[in-house]
Amino acid sequence: MPTYLRLAILTAALYLFLASISLLGASFELMGGEFAGQLLRTARNPFLGLFIGILATSIIQSSSTVTSITVGLAAGGALDVQAAIPIVMGSNVGTTVTNTLVAAGHINRPEEFRRAFSAATLDDVFNVLAIIILFPLQLYTNFLGLGASMLAQGFVSIGGLKLINPLKLAVDPFVELVIQMSSGAGMLVLVIALVLLFFSLRQMVQNLRLLMIGRIEKLFDETMFKNALTAMLLGVTFTVLVQSSSITTSLIVPLAGAGFLSLAQVFPYVLGANVGTTVTAILAALVTGEEVAVTVAFAHLLFNVTGMALIWPVRRLPIALSSLLAEYTLRSRLVPILYILVTFFLIPLALIYLVR
Repeated sequence: MPTYLRLAILTAALYLFLASISLLGASFELMGGEFAGQLLRTARNPFLGLFIGILATSIIQSSSTVTSITVGLAAGGALDVQAAIPIVMGSNVGTTVTNTLVAAGHINRPEEFRRAFSAATLDDVFNVLAIIILFPLQLYTNFLGLGASMLAQGFVSIGGLKLINPLKLAVDPFVELVIQMSSGAGMLVLVIALVLLFFSLRQMVQNLRLLMIGRIEKLFDETMFKNALTAMLLGVTFTVLVQSSSITTSLIVPLAGAGFLSLAQVFPYVLGANVGTTVTAILAALVTGEEVAVTVAFAHLLFNVTGMALIWPVRRLPIALSSLLAEYTLRSRLVPILYILVTFFLIPLALIYLVR
């Protein structure tokens, strides 16, 4: 397919993505307070929100989608900031299932699989450690909500939210058309919004990957990973470009498996990807024009940045834990399968059941 045609598809997908976020907020407004109240009661428990974030992202395999939906719920008044923050924290864990699945492709080559699985689970270990440290702190102090609120207010004061008005002007006619065609049925609008969101994100990722991947892969060498800063900046930049940390982190798993990259080189890149993926939620929040949605998006950014600041000084710990986990997977081919099922699905499901 010609490059100009892929660029056109990418532009259309981006438009549909922005429109779908606006439709999400509109759908919850149309469905009224009763539905929103039920949802608020369901997600009010922060533990439940955390497990829902893990499970939902594990199923969809896209933290961008889950955080974008969460931002849409916040914009529509169905979630408050303190209820939404645990969901986006959980989405950080769930999105790493893609890396583990990629690593499983090396399972027939033990040494290669050990290196690949270690690299794939680095993000798992980092996010679990970050939640262990920051989740209790968030429960007792709401430091993420307070800090994100200050950032959101500062953004409003410098006119940052107003910069998105041209986009709102562009998507509003489409949103109004969908609402009219659905006769104002909130549930139907929600379904349409979700379909558009999944479709547009998929098209964005696919076309961005085809447009950029060939060029980016050439940068995956000793020069780009020569030090932690360049690796981290590469992770941030590439993830911002493709809007999917699953892609950017999954791409280095085979490189680590082949022995081209060490875990010490992979770790800062993964941290950068975690920061870069928050841009999707920030973009989704900005198009809503709602301060609460912007606050949720910034809370996701603060969670990743704070976790990175706390864990980076003891980075040998997640690297050692990932290596140890990989050693256990060599004992049986069932171990990585059980790891995926138990960590990303069975434990969240069981905890959701217990908390409810």
